[in-house]
Amino acid sequence: MGNTQAVLGAFSGTDLRHTWRIRTDPDRTADEHAVLVHSFVAQASLTLDSFDAVIIGSVVPPLTATLADFARRYLNLSATIVGPGIRSGVRLMVDNPREVGADRIANSIAAHRLYGGPAIVVDFGTATTFDVISEEGDFLGGAIAPGLEISMEALFSRAARLFRVDLSRPRSAIGKNTATNVQSGLLFGYCGLVEGLVRRIKEEIGPARVIGTGGLVDYVARETTAIDTVDRHLTLQGLRLLWEINRSDGAAA
Repeated sequence: MGNTQAVLGAFSGTDLRHTWRIRTDPDRTADEHAVLVHSFVAQASLTLDSFDAVIIGSVVPPLTATLADFARRYLNLSATIVGPGIRSGVRLMVDNPREVGADRIANSIAAHRLYGGPAIVVDFGTATTFDVISEEGDFLGGAIAPGLEISMEALFSRAARLFRVDLSRPRSAIGKNTATNVQSGLLFGYCGLVEGLVRRIKEEIGPARVIGTGGLVDYVARETTAIDTVDRHLTLQGLRLLWEINRSDGAAA
């Protein structure tokens, strides 16, 4: 559950069979989530009874309890919730481990298990996060930048003479009109942000694989060589791995 969108995944063993994306609404109730999820799984020829476990990773605290309530009432399952105290196998080498979001923990374990370390995960969402993982799989910290859509909205809301444009690639970095000027600054400028931060992080930790994920990853990944691998479902895979660790330790249903 992210700040702007939530991504749901249905696994059969280690196989991610289905994914769905919904808008995050802090006011949406457990009953409303049930209607949405029921419609999704029905389209996949599944039912709410098809599931035998649930894990929730949320950066929206009011919705964490709502989702847990949905799982309890409609799936008859006690959800594993990613948060303080969950077993992850990831050492959080930061000043305050409780500040590390569930998405960053999931990204870290998935990146290390699937691609090895050192690694840098660039997650393009409401914010763009840079998660730095050591060779041993430790979360070393990272960086948080305004997301691409937030940057775009800020520009349009604060500049009276600029109008909204599609977030699409202009023909060249040198725009010939207002629309292509804005598109160049947004897209190519954001690529420069990613490239600059990745370069600085590598100067501190040495060579590392860079993995791009998140809902907006495609906009940037195709315009830069700074991202080595695109894994759109990295966070979901991390949640699956976290559930497996906690199941084997007897901490999950």
